[in-house]
Amino acid sequence: MLHSIIQSLKGGLIVSCQALEGEPFYGSDYMARFAIAAEMGKAVGIRANTPQDIRAIKQVSHLPLIGLWKQDYSGSDVYITPTLQEIEGVIAAGADIVAMDATLRPRPGGMNLAEIVEKIREKHQVLLMADVSTVAEGEEAEKLGFDLISTTLSGYTDYSPQGEEPDIQLVADLSRKVGIPVLAEGKIYTPGQASQCIQAGAYAVVIGGAITRPQLITKKFTDAIR
Repeated sequence: MLHSIIQSLKGGLIVSCQALEGEPFYGSDYMARFAIAAEMGKAVGIRANTPQDIRAIKQVSHLPLIGLWKQDYSGSDVYITPTLQEIEGVIAAGADIVAMDATLRPRPGGMNLAEIVEKIREKHQVLLMADVSTVAEGEEAEKLGFDLISTTLSGYTDYSPQGEEPDIQLVADLSRKVGIPVLAEGKIYTPGQASQCIQAGAYAVVIGGAITRPQLITKKFTDAIR
C-alpha cells in the first residue's frame, strides 16, 4: 500500500494547497476547493498544512495527501512539522505522507531528527518526507530512513543558495546521490521550470503559490505591466 502511494506520484504534479491567516483564501473550505480543482487538472497529489485542512481535503479528494503542520517555536528556525506533537496531529488527520523539516538546524522540544523518526516508526505505518535545503541534508535523511526527499527548503536556510529560481541543481545532485525519490519544490512558477525539474531527475514536482495564491499570481502580472 505505501509503495503504491509513492508509485502513483511518479512523473506527476503535486499541488500545495496552503494559505496563511490574513490571506483571502485562508480556510479549510477554500483549501478543499483548491484540492478539487487540482484533481480536475490531473494533479497526482496534494500537499496541505494543518490537521483541519488535511481533514477537509480528505473528505473531497482521493489523491495521496502530503500533510504538514507549520508551528513557530521560540529559539528554533524549524517550523515545518517540528515536533512529535505536530507529527501525531498530521497522522491523526489522515495524511498519507508526513512532511517535516529535515534540515540540520536545532529543533524545538529537545529531540533530534533521528529520535523523532525512530519514535514515529515504532508507532505508525506512514510515509515520511524530508524537506531539505542541501545535498548533505538529503543524504542524512536517507540514512535516517525517510521514504522521500523534497527540495522545499532550498533558499529558506541561510546556508543554501538564495535566489528567485527553483534550485534545479539541488534536484539533479540529490537525484544522483540518493536512492529514494526526490521531489522538486520551491520557487517553481512556470510549466517550463516544472519540466526542467523532471528532466533533472525529479520524481515529481510540487507547486504551490503559482497555482493556489491568486494574489501572488495577479501581482506578477501587474508588476510586469508596470
